[in-house]
Amino acid sequence: MRSSLFEQANLELESDHAFALQNPQLLRVRLGADVLAVKGAMVAYQGQVRFDHEKAGSVGKLFKKVVTGEDVSLMRVAGNGEVFFASDAGFVHLIELTGDGISLNVRNLLAFDAAIEWDIKRVQGAGMMSGGLFNTTLQGTGTVAMHTVGQPVVLDCSQQPTYVDVQSCVGWSLGLVPQVVSSMNMRSMLRGGSGEAFQYAFHGPGFVVVQPSEGPPAAASGGGGGGGMLGGLLDG
Repeated sequence: MRSSLFEQANLELESDHAFALQNPQLLRVRLGADVLAVKGAMVAYQGQVRFDHEKAGSVGKLFKKVVTGEDVSLMRVAGNGEVFFASDAGFVHLIELTGDGISLNVRNLLAFDAAIEWDIKRVQGAGMMSGGLFNTTLQGTGTVAMHTVGQPVVLDCSQQPTYVDVQSCVGWSLGLVPQVVSSMNMRSMLRGGSGEAFQYAFHGPGFVVVQPSEGPPAAASGGGGGGGMLGGLLDG
């Protein structure tokens, strides 16, 4: 049988790293230590692999998941073999954490080392008008795999204020503390608004990752919900 399908670029990758890109849109993980992955992200696997639902891990974290609507549905992947992950042909990017951390929109999360600590955090200033905005924080030592719709840009926030549409924002370095600002005045509200009323405002040492897509509304995906009075209970 002959076909360009069998060219080297399409054959299974050989790598010494546990997390490696099979191609720009497909992640290959060689199991050793357990991995946590977003449910539905597995597209293939080889070997003796087990998939188990990952519980929230604490009452506080479970409470946050319920009241925010932040659907961080994770599965624990364990065993011996290789597992392939992808999400809607998005571009996969690997981040090596070395004791630091990153805050990611759950829509852009793919998989990460199970030893990494994760939590749900409310963005400051995200109240009832913005629908409540929440991100998943990951901190520790290990690899995080995320995906973006299209090729992203990484913006340096240390030199000048940086504003990013909340639906295009993939994530930011954990040291940054974004605020939610509105570009919509009362007159535009009465006329229906522009559809881009709320932005994250960043300024300080760190970076923000932006994808060239607004994607689904944050409140309708796993990216937000439960703002207003509940927000004060979730800042911890």
